[in-house]
Amino acid sequence: MDESTQRATEARGGTATEHAGGTDGLVTLDADHPGFLDADYRERRNQIARLALDYRPGDPVPDVAYTEEEQEVWREVWRHLGPLHERAACRAYLDGARTVALRRDRVPQLREVNAVLAPSFGFRMLPVAGLVTERMFLSYLHRNAFLSTQYMRHHSVPLYTPEPDVVHELVGHAATLAHPAFVQLNRAFGDAASRATEEQLRRIGRVYWYSVEFGAVREAGRVKTFAAGLLSSFGELMRFLEGAPLWPFDLEEMASRPYDPTQYQPGFFVAEGFERMLEEVTAWLAGPALRWKS
Repeated sequence: MDESTQRATEARGGTATEHAGGTDGLVTLDADHPGFLDADYRERRNQIARLALDYRPGDPVPDVAYTEEEQEVWREVWRHLGPLHERAACRAYLDGARTVALRRDRVPQLREVNAVLAPSFGFRMLPVAGLVTERMFLSYLHRNAFLSTQYMRHHSVPLYTPEPDVVHELVGHAATLAHPAFVQLNRAFGDAASRATEEQLRRIGRVYWYSVEFGAVREAGRVKTFAAGLLSSFGELMRFLEGAPLWPFDLEEMASRPYDPTQYQPGFFVAEGFERMLEEVTAWLAGPALRWKS
């Protein structure tokens, strides 16, 4: 499936040991991963994972010396996604994207992105070796930190990744950390996750999935998206533009509805405006619908 990237919540999946560790190397890839049989790619993933595992809070965020092959994957993704963003993205996302101003000719370093985010918006993107638990990922938002992978998807399928890679993190999420309303939304998720029970965390994770990753809003009479999973995925975004099912924005339905991160999304919840979405989600995260549900 094209770029149905797994994210925090149930889909971030498992533990760091299960997904980023192993006896034969730091990174364990599933047998159906495009890079599973590519020894050079597996070694490259180990090198980049080591940078993240060696990182300590307060240290400079490590740069990755991306290869020309990895740079070309980045450029190829933008050649497909750039035109779609102009058609599909809502104003808030486009405003954030203009602020963070990701280069399209080379992969930006997290250090460069943080130089924009931290002074004005208070958020930092910090390196992580691979998949982490939903509690760890969401709780870091409470600390104004977004845990980001730095590795690149396999070059053989530049429009596909079975896991969140640097394309998903930067194209999907960096813009949402460079806009005050998005920052408020991320912090609200982090604050809720930091005090949640396990059952509450599952509900928070599902709402995160159906909003931050795959949500949509009505804007000037058209349906637009602000969501990282959509805006970083050529396949998902094409389906969205071509008429995927749309559902009313119902937070209780979102909180109780399971999802499958390995498949295209069957539909998208649509709020009546970006500001309305922000108000409803932040109120739900702080309110009795979450606090007393167990």
